[in-house]
Amino acid sequence: MYLVGLTGGIASGKSTVAARLVEHGAELIDADAIAREVVLPGTSTWNKIVQHFGAGVLDAEGFVDRPALGAIVFAAPDKRRLLNELTHPPVIAEIADRLEVLQAFDGVVVLDVPLLVEAGVHRGYQAVVVVASQPETQVRRLTELRGMAESEARARVAAQAPLEDKLTVATHVIRNEGTLEELLATTDAVAEELQCLADRQHAAEGDAVPND
Repeated sequence: MYLVGLTGGIASGKSTVAARLVEHGAELIDADAIAREVVLPGTSTWNKIVQHFGAGVLDAEGFVDRPALGAIVFAAPDKRRLLNELTHPPVIAEIADRLEVLQAFDGVVVLDVPLLVEAGVHRGYQAVVVVASQPETQVRRLTELRGMAESEARARVAAQAPLEDKLTVATHVIRNEGTLEELLATTDAVAEELQCLADRQHAAEGDAVPND
């Protein structure tokens, strides 16, 4: 497989890019979706969250209320560190299991990790794609499209690694400051390049196999 790390700040358009890469034939492992799975009611991680943060972070049906929990952890770095300590190990374990299943896949595998840089897991990829939007653009999208208060939006953006830090690990940058059509066109070009690199790697691996 040709492993690609995909990251970007909140409201950068990363999910749109991920979906487009799948349309081009990539296999997707979505770390955020896995993070939702490991905190489903009754799981050990769910129990730990309730123990440390209280039942106030649950909705009426017993699921973790992500906005409520997010409001707590984004306002307090120590709470955010605690949540990461509770959730990261099971997420990492599940990602490892899914990568193992895809070992024989000869195409592009995209690992979508919002905190790729913050968590220090940006090594080991054949490529790293960063979806880049300026902080003010992110804040505007959060307030206009998600109805978030401006103060909360700015806190969410500030809690993540600066864009400059993400760009230092990028092999490919998809800038998203314009229209959806422009974002998709840029993503299409990157997808084609990644597929070419995957094909080249697969061919090289085939050449390296000795003939009996």
